[in-house]
Amino acid sequence: MNESTCKFAIGQLIHHVLFDYRGVIVDVDATFQGTEAWYEQVAQSRPPKDKPWYHVLVHEAQHMTYVAEQNLEPDELHDPIDHPMLDAFFSDFKDGHYVRMFN
Repeated sequence: MNESTCKFAIGQLIHHVLFDYRGVIVDVDATFQGTEAWYEQVAQSRPPKDKPWYHVLVHEAQHMTYVAEQNLEPDELHDPIDHPMLDAFFSDFKDGHYVRMFN
């Protein structure tokens, strides 16, 4: 995936503008890669499928979400998040972003 076409990068902290949660990007899809059934059931705002979508670990939660780029903005707190799966993806937290486990 060419991350230069995306607003956000792996390890970047984000804020979900509709659901008001913080998280960290763990993967990026250039376009929507979910099922049509999931999109119809979950993506209530009907974000574009031909734009980037992100896999996000949610702060103070146990799950990961799949979010359209239009629903995200940079996180302004720059504080680490709390999620049990962080160590599976990242090796460190430096200067307000997470460092990938394998660069």
